[in-house]
Amino acid sequence: MSEYQYYEFTAIDRPLGGADQDALRALSTRARITATSFTNSYEWGDFKGDPAGLMENWFDLHLYLANWGSRRLMIHWPARLVDRHLLGALLREVDCATLRSAGQNLILDIGIDEAESEDWDDGSGWLAALAPLRADVLGGDLRLFYLLWLRAVEADVFEPDKLEPIPGIGPMTGALDAFANFFNIDRDLIAAAAERSADPLAGQPASSKAIRPIVAAMTDMEKTDLLARLFDGDAHAASRLRSFVRQRLVSEIDAPLGAARTVGQLRARAEAIRHARERAQAEKAAVEQRRRDEEAERARRARLEAICRRRESVWREIEVEIERRNATGYDKAASLLFGLRAISEKKARPRTSSVAFRRYATAMPARSGSSNGWRNWDSIAGRRVGWRVGPAGTC
Repeated sequence: MSEYQYYEFTAIDRPLGGADQDALRALSTRARITATSFTNSYEWGDFKGDPAGLMENWFDLHLYLANWGSRRLMIHWPARLVDRHLLGALLREVDCATLRSAGQNLILDIGIDEAESEDWDDGSGWLAALAPLRADVLGGDLRLFYLLWLRAVEADVFEPDKLEPIPGIGPMTGALDAFANFFNIDRDLIAAAAERSADPLAGQPASSKAIRPIVAAMTDMEKTDLLARLFDGDAHAASRLRSFVRQRLVSEIDAPLGAARTVGQLRARAEAIRHARERAQAEKAAVEQRRRDEEAERARRARLEAICRRRESVWREIEVEIERRNATGYDKAASLLFGLRAISEKKARPRTSSVAFRRYATAMPARSGSSNGWRNWDSIAGRRVGWRVGPAGTC
């Protein structure tokens, strides 16, 4: 198989102008370029541009995938809207991700080289599924960084007594699930982490009724600033409001989150989840196998009943099939003989079945008109029915 690489970039905060698109076109004549995206794939050769440079100048999201296992995701945020020190602390000792400054912005760069996938993946669709993570972080949801921490747990970076960075990750969102799948993070480890929520609001979007008192309590200066940003078309005004409301709601809810768990505890719980999952899968497989066996037995009984109803005409059909002198005919004849033997054994007359089979099998060389045809029949009948014509009339 040839090498395959997929590049996709998305602009969210600022659409690309004509000059921007011309500059990007100079990097690739084949790429699909729009006012908000740049997409291209390569089976021979490589992309001439620098993805990090494109992120600094034009884009807010970037995804890269190669069929040998390399995967990369970059997310661009205005530095004023996130807490760099907090994000840096969450990334400490996580070697698959870096957070760097780019002017007045921050870029999270995540990359791995050993992602495993059994199915062919052309890369399309991933970035759209992952895109909500950017707004989630701006709105105060930092569970993306917990997933990166779990990736380091998988890599045995931490000692067993290392505490989790935030007290839980559940419930998972569609974007978080996509991130876990894209970077192949252990699902059982995620399930263990997701048994506890990072905060009482996770997975429960605040209703309009719930946020009205908080909005009403905002100062005139806060409201004026927010409205001015909306008027100016600030793409992050909604994220600012969500972050503000989230912080106020969390501070008003008196719900203990519990003590942070250690790496050792999470690993032990993940192992228990894995064993339970494997037992459930084994039980399901056993039930399915029993169902298939029962269906096969019903089909076998129906076939034998059909043979019984046809009685002596079955022997003529066996002769007709053998006279075809081909594998299909021999197979069908053997199947019919097998059915006749089963019927005789059910009626406690195995000797009758053996004698009948020997009578017809002995006559087959003459009926087939070819010693070569007989050898084929003998082999197929013996294999399919489990019989061999032996001395002294035995089968």
